[in-house]
Amino acid sequence: MKKLILLLLSVPIISLSQIEGKQHDQLILRGATIINSTGAPPLGPVDIVIEKNIITRIQNVGYPGVPINENRRPKLSKNGVEINCEGSYVMPGFIDTHGHIGGRSQGASPDYVFKLWMAHGVTTIREPGGSLSHKLKLELKNKSEKNLIVAPRIYAFSTFNSRLKSPEEARDWVRENAKKGSDGIKFFGAAPDIMQAAIEENKNLGLRSTSHHAQLNVVRWNVLNSARAGLNSMEHWYGLPEALFSDRIIQDYPSDYNYQNEQHRFEQAGKLWKQAAKPFSEHWNNVMNELISLDFTISPTLNIYEASRDLHRARRAEWHDDYTLPSLWAFYAPSRISHGSYWHYWGTEQEIAWKENYRLWMTFLNEFKNRGGRVTAGSDSGFIYQLYGFAFVRELELLREAGFHPLEVIQSATLNGAEVLGIDHLTGSIELGKLADLIVIDENPLENLKVLYGTGAIKLDKNNNVTRVGGVKYTIKDGIIYDAKKLLKEVKSMVDLAKKEAGYKIKQPGIN
Repeated sequence: MKKLILLLLSVPIISLSQIEGKQHDQLILRGATIINSTGAPPLGPVDIVIEKNIITRIQNVGYPGVPINENRRPKLSKNGVEINCEGSYVMPGFIDTHGHIGGRSQGASPDYVFKLWMAHGVTTIREPGGSLSHKLKLELKNKSEKNLIVAPRIYAFSTFNSRLKSPEEARDWVRENAKKGSDGIKFFGAAPDIMQAAIEENKNLGLRSTSHHAQLNVVRWNVLNSARAGLNSMEHWYGLPEALFSDRIIQDYPSDYNYQNEQHRFEQAGKLWKQAAKPFSEHWNNVMNELISLDFTISPTLNIYEASRDLHRARRAEWHDDYTLPSLWAFYAPSRISHGSYWHYWGTEQEIAWKENYRLWMTFLNEFKNRGGRVTAGSDSGFIYQLYGFAFVRELELLREAGFHPLEVIQSATLNGAEVLGIDHLTGSIELGKLADLIVIDENPLENLKVLYGTGAIKLDKNNNVTRVGGVKYTIKDGIIYDAKKLLKEVKSMVDLAKKEAGYKIKQPGIN
């Protein structure tokens, strides 16, 4: 016993401030319960050994409720550091497959956006084209790869030029895009021969692709056309109901519809799934089965449309007060021209239609997953009251509502995202040889996904006192530890300063 006490006293006490923000020769997470995203149930306690940025050992060290046998534990090297994770859960870092890096209209800087993501355990994003220049995106990607900035790893896609006039022009554009260092292309639609040529060429070059099948071109080219041409994935759900039409070709637009009218566009989109083939009908089954056979992926971004079915909920989310910039709040204000805002008159009838829209959409997603289709988690944050990081967690809750088991939700947010990016050999699960992109949290997310929010979950303690539990504790990227709660405090300071400088106070629309 005396030898053990002397040994413990001889181990230097290392504070978090001494180990965070650094990559170590050896890092050991001690006594954690892991959710590894391979489909396996939680397992613990285990010790996870990380050398620089690679997981090199996952050691089972005992049984729940039983003292750990110290003789079974991996030894700490001379320069190694360790974190006590007993009672904590460790998961792979999240992958947001639809992550815009702020933008001029929102007034949201990359630093602000990155810290919100990292505070919520998002260690990788697919940036599907946005307002940032391609040069700046590649610069940020390079800095993230070298860990010169606090940021997720970035896979930068370019937005396809839909104004090209011929298939050969499309192929040339795709080749040039690859030379510029793009990881892939996001399509919105174009003439069928242009789409066919561009998708095929992009696939031949080994790059990834996704599409928001906008209504302007969807009649001639829907999701099924894209998948057959070799598109890897789709964003949102546009183009999918159209592929499921069985008694029409064109959406049932009112005679006064105008695509430039955002109220028209989103109100009628809420009636689109009812025009598709009924769930489990022959045509519905055939489309689903063909998409799965083509190894097609859906990134539904359920959260970005949630204000359509419950505007008050999205607008009054508690995190807006502390973490939403004044410029971003102003961007959300009701408008006739801003795509990222809410519109000029949204009511009960629109919300009821969208609730039904979600029911049918979620039925397809859950069955798609059940039959072996790949569904990922993407947030599309920075629009329509959805805030970076927080919106990603909301996306997970909505997948749960769709019928996904909590373990399937986590898999969608991790391994599935890695697969669609072609990086599942590097990340997406806790396995030997993979990068040390991990999340440490003191609550069980399988029991309550709300504990993943930076603001945590509300819980009564044993004395009947209201407490907050959860919030990611540590985000680990490339073996580098980040204090997630500290990152959130830094975001709050940014927001507080912006409010002070502008003399701004968040108010609800139309209220002085």
